[in-house]
Amino acid sequence: MKITVIGGGPGGLYFSILTKKAMPHCEINVYERNKPDDSFGFGVVFSDETLGEFLTRDTQSYELIRSKFAYWDDIVVARDGERVSVAGNGFCGCSRKTLLQLLHQRCNEEGVNLHFEANVADSSQFKDSDVIVACDGIGSSVRTVFEEEFETKVELKKNKFVWMGSTKPLDAFTYFFRSTPKGAFVAHTYQYEEGMSTWIFECSPQTWENFGFDTYDEEDTTQKLKEIFKEELDGHGLITNKSQWRQFPHVTNGKWHKDNIVLLGDAKATAHYSIGSGTKLAMECAIALSDAIVANPKNIPVAFENYEKARRNRVEMIQYAANVSLDWFENMDRHMQHPFYQLSFGCMTRSKKVTFENLNIRDTSYPAKVLKEFNELNAEKENTPAAFTHFKLRDLVLSNRIVMSAMGQYSAENGLVNDWHLMHYGNRAIGGVGLIIAEMTAVSETGRITSGCTGIYNDNQTVAWQKITQFIHTHSNAKIGIQLGHSGRKGATKKPWETEDLQDKWDLLSASPIAFNETAPVPKEMTLEDMNTITNQFVQATKNADKAGFDLIELQAHHGFLLASFLSPLTNIRTDEFGGSIENRLKFPMRVFKAMRNVFPKEKPMSVRISATDWAENGISEEDVFVIATAFKEAGADIINVSTGNTVAHQKPQTGRMWQTPFSDAVRNTVHVPTITAGYIQDIDQINTIILNGRADLVALGRPLLLDPNFVRNAQAYEDYRAQDIPKQYRAGTSHLYPLKGSERKMVEGMKRALKPESHKKK
Repeated sequence: MKITVIGGGPGGLYFSILTKKAMPHCEINVYERNKPDDSFGFGVVFSDETLGEFLTRDTQSYELIRSKFAYWDDIVVARDGERVSVAGNGFCGCSRKTLLQLLHQRCNEEGVNLHFEANVADSSQFKDSDVIVACDGIGSSVRTVFEEEFETKVELKKNKFVWMGSTKPLDAFTYFFRSTPKGAFVAHTYQYEEGMSTWIFECSPQTWENFGFDTYDEEDTTQKLKEIFKEELDGHGLITNKSQWRQFPHVTNGKWHKDNIVLLGDAKATAHYSIGSGTKLAMECAIALSDAIVANPKNIPVAFENYEKARRNRVEMIQYAANVSLDWFENMDRHMQHPFYQLSFGCMTRSKKVTFENLNIRDTSYPAKVLKEFNELNAEKENTPAAFTHFKLRDLVLSNRIVMSAMGQYSAENGLVNDWHLMHYGNRAIGGVGLIIAEMTAVSETGRITSGCTGIYNDNQTVAWQKITQFIHTHSNAKIGIQLGHSGRKGATKKPWETEDLQDKWDLLSASPIAFNETAPVPKEMTLEDMNTITNQFVQATKNADKAGFDLIELQAHHGFLLASFLSPLTNIRTDEFGGSIENRLKFPMRVFKAMRNVFPKEKPMSVRISATDWAENGISEEDVFVIATAFKEAGADIINVSTGNTVAHQKPQTGRMWQTPFSDAVRNTVHVPTITAGYIQDIDQINTIILNGRADLVALGRPLLLDPNFVRNAQAYEDYRAQDIPKQYRAGTSHLYPLKGSERKMVEGMKRALKPESHKKK
């Protein structure tokens, strides 16, 4: 077999070593455009997990790398002189130049042919090769020729960064944050060999422009960064190596192979340096590609398919985590306003893979500092878990920060709640949630989504709701709010579990005459008269909600329902004063909210639920969302419930654990208004993490509470938090539940410790 490797980076070299070892008779040629001693960048980072993989695949490479790396167990977060260290992380740094030299040595030992100063622009010269591995970097010339076939996408991320080195010794991977009047910087730093450390400086485009870096050459940039990070460098200089300001290119490919060409390394996929995965990704994919070819030497198409099957999901997961991490740094000016330990905790948990509990297993002293700062700022007892601290909105005090999200039960008759609703809401209240937000409740008969939706537009409905609120206030410490809304163009449909479409439909209203999907009816575009009618219906529903004893009202302005249809440019194409700019699109929803706020008691809070993205092209923008949230805040909204999507049927949401929290974070910390977040939040550890890192003030649960009304009680026992609001009839159960959950926690923590990769620190 003849294999040609274009690009002599770590991925291509490691693939060559492994494949030549397994198939000694194959011919492998590596073509590298640079000289053997050339290297761009300074150090590379590997985790204990990755080092363990190297050990099992090629012991000689592992021992060579291990003999040259600088190992650290701690991550340090520092800001303007304050610093905190987090132990138990297990990483090593290695000079990129040294790594390449070691891999060159192993290639020579195994009989791989290395060709330097060999720039390959056209892979067709190697058409006689059985395999061509294109690993010629981010700007891969091989991939570029066939970018349509590979379905290549390259997206430049917005932050500016520059890669340098220093002689400053470091005993840990350190994030140095630095505040300046012109904006914030961060330096990602680590030692990769004795007397040498990597320094990647990063800032927002606005900060970069404020400093005039666009007019600086390499020397001027170096001097300015030395001045900004004078204290951190402590008299040491900065070393450059083609150190130009750049933007990170996020590279993806819909297909990884074409004919006899296969992609590897940055040519295939990039991962932001903030999670240290670029070289790791390249070398781990090199292992998978080598395995696939060794297993299928006579069927290369199958080998390529197996390689992609083995690695695509893993690569995309790492890229997703890297993008979430990158997003955090792109918005670091927003996070710099936080207290120091909250900033550090946000930095440590930014990719959502690491949580409060993970950190507690690594280093118990660090999470304790984070929690202590949070509880002192919130006047709570020192060890109170964040989820079980109080939260106040106007005169309403919640006993904890866990919210039951508005979830339709579709079980009402003519809008009237019944015993099902009493049981449903009563159980969750006794189960310990701090706040219940009752399901979307229509302000009129034609404002319902289905015939089973609840309403509060007549006296009978008001009295029936009152029975539920009285039960909750009598038998629990929970508070209860109600989400008032109008279905708009998403109304007159069947219940979720029904198979037959609704026969007795009613006419629909919306901002514009656009059907929700191909089978839905076209709604009527609202007139001024319709707006007057709808406003009056919301006002009457607000009065009824107060009479019914609700503690809070949430206005439904999300998921493409009536008011939300005015906010999104995808559903509002009006040409009058209610269409066009976001200020115009806001007019009718704001009119409704202000009218409601005027009749709802001043001591009672109001929430507004919005969609912070439509997950569709040309949808609502982040700037629009900030304008919307600011307007509602100024009109008297006490908290914004930040949801996303469901505006249009062709949406393409990016889901995953805690997937909507970045949107809540953006609204909370830009508009400076409390927020509620939701979206695939599954356990108490995630809830504590979200609250402590400042992404939201309250966490709403939907589906986790459907089959587990005692989610909060189980979480309290898991945290060994002795709640005072357990009904006296149930208190005896704590003698069973608390030891059970305590044992479960010990078992989970033990498993996590056992699964932690072995340390590769040199003894």
